[in-house]
Amino acid sequence: MKNPLRRAAALAASAVLALTLAACGGGANADAAKGSEDNPVKIGVVGSSDPQWPVFKDLAEKEGIYVDIQNFSDYNQPNPALADGDLDLNQFQHILYLAQYNEADKQDLTPIGATAVYPLGLYSQKHKSVEEIPQGGEIAIPNDVTNQARALFVLQEAGLITLKDGAGVVPQPADIDAAASKVKVTPVDANQTVVALDSVDASIVNNDFLKDAGLDANDALFADSAESEGARPYINVWVARAADADNPTYTKLVELFHDPAVTEAVKDASGGTASIADQPASELQDILTEVQGSLK
Repeated sequence: MKNPLRRAAALAASAVLALTLAACGGGANADAAKGSEDNPVKIGVVGSSDPQWPVFKDLAEKEGIYVDIQNFSDYNQPNPALADGDLDLNQFQHILYLAQYNEADKQDLTPIGATAVYPLGLYSQKHKSVEEIPQGGEIAIPNDVTNQARALFVLQEAGLITLKDGAGVVPQPADIDAAASKVKVTPVDANQTVVALDSVDASIVNNDFLKDAGLDANDALFADSAESEGARPYINVWVARAADADNPTYTKLVELFHDPAVTEAVKDASGGTASIADQPASELQDILTEVQGSLK
């Protein structure tokens, strides 16, 4: 009887060992291995050639975290790739864009860290200050939902319009209180706001069009800031699947992105316009919830 019993005990021990190893391979150790050289964190971005990414990658590797920066040329691609598990994180969008995606595709992608706000400015070829813009003046603004709403907040902060109570976080021109406002707005295609400068008192111009138009961010008569109420939906963020929101490796990467060497590269890439943001994940998630609620 001794040999069969010994054999059974050995088989039982082997089975326990196999189960333990299997659990380690598919559980905590698998999570711990994420970020290793053989299993890098896959990060989707739009603009992998931007100068901050080599700096960020080197810093991460010094901390023992390997990352794979994957470039996308289309803003519509990184969120589905993250939702489908082809990416671990993405970093290319602001909160409003994320909210619109989550609502349209019934997803629960979530922000885990802030990066920057890129100010939206008011420019003019006729006036040298906001105060010079006359009563009844005309302002061209982008007509896409995202930039149009933000443009209205910029004009309100500049004292040129007043939004009605209850306008929400995504106001439209119909939400302007005309009687209490100094100017009227004319929505045009975003790339036409620069062209409109010849015929209007001022235009809200997206940063993407400044360089080609020969404009400099310092030419703006007024621009919003990362701290303003109207800029909250436009904080650019790190995004993960909701199940990974507390992943310590991802949290560490967010922390590393705020290293001075990285943030200086971000500012340089933006021509000095980027305003670094560092709101905690919980606040960003609250903003997302608020914005998504306004879109329903």
